[in-house]
Amino acid sequence: MIGIAIVLGGITAAIALLINWLPEQAAEQAPRIDALMWFLMIACGVIFTLVVTVLLYSAWRFRAPPGDDSDGAHIHGHTRLEVTWTVLPAILLAVVAVWAIIVLNENENVDANRLSIDVQGEQFAWTFSYPDAPTPVASGDLRVPVGRQVELEMRSLDVIHDFYVPEFRVKEDVVPGITTTLVFNPDRVGTYQVVCAELCGVGHSTMRARVHVMPVAAYRRWL
Repeated sequence: MIGIAIVLGGITAAIALLINWLPEQAAEQAPRIDALMWFLMIACGVIFTLVVTVLLYSAWRFRAPPGDDSDGAHIHGHTRLEVTWTVLPAILLAVVAVWAIIVLNENENVDANRLSIDVQGEQFAWTFSYPDAPTPVASGDLRVPVGRQVELEMRSLDVIHDFYVPEFRVKEDVVPGITTTLVFNPDRVGTYQVVCAELCGVGHSTMRARVHVMPVAAYRRWL
């Protein structure tokens, strides 16, 4: 059983660690989300290894010989084992729930000097408006200064959309009839993809835009 566990654990760890699963981190919220996600990945990998190890060992060690159609031995149960596999997952879920609440609260804290931008979603495009611009400005791409918190106030003209930038690790639904908000703190200059992460119609896959995280001086000149 130990040998099976070592092989399975090695394969699981290699798949988890040797593949670059995530895009780069480009917002202060990203490391918090990634830490929670990797904790879940590691916990799932350990549980998977234990369960499959016992399953494979049992299928080999206690297999019936050819031609044996008799009933297996009746096993009533093991109270300590059942308590263990009930209590430990409950503790794990409690840890994840508390951790998730802490991350959510930290990610949604708003700064007094945050930059507010209006976002309009419709089939199948995004429009971004800048209330603090000297003259009215709207664009199909989102432009924000690096190092300053951004709060998006988002509305939909038709159906439910979802604003998502993978490098920021935060996303929020854009719902008809209400205004939803999304907060992020971009900390890496670059251009990133904005996608709609909610199936919104036949053109859903084309509902794309870009977010340009710019140096402060460059952002001011553009504005």
